[in-house]
Amino acid sequence: MEERATELDAELDADRGSRVVTLTIPAKPEYITLSRLALTGLSHVRPLPEETLAELKLALTEATSNSVRHAYANGEGRVQISFELCEDRLVVEVSDDGSGFPQTDGSISREEELSEGGLGIAIIRSIADEFVLDSQPEGGGSRLRFVKRL
Repeated sequence: MEERATELDAELDADRGSRVVTLTIPAKPEYITLSRLALTGLSHVRPLPEETLAELKLALTEATSNSVRHAYANGEGRVQISFELCEDRLVVEVSDDGSGFPQTDGSISREEELSEGGLGIAIIRSIADEFVLDSQPEGGGSRLRFVKRL
């Protein structure tokens, strides 16, 4: 039986006036492009200025790459990307069930952020209007969430 490479789920949240699309990909670099394609598809539902779309793609690539590179030691695992498209903002959440990161309170210092491999976090922070990065207890994975007001 062949394993599905990706899963895509979309729903309309009429109560909140938003659309939610969730994409689950294998934690492998060759699947990162699918997350960018999903974002491009959303831009057809809610047109975005080209510059904003380009910035969002960059932030998404950095967030997804972070999970793919660091979540699973053997490259086996999944990364979930969730897009919530609202009237006034786009909420993107990238999560995994990997090893998480060693910070006890889920925060990253500016020095760690700018070290090798951490520059992506600085890029996302500069693009996003809101940013949250946390690690689940006992190595239960990590969650990176950013919001861009439209």
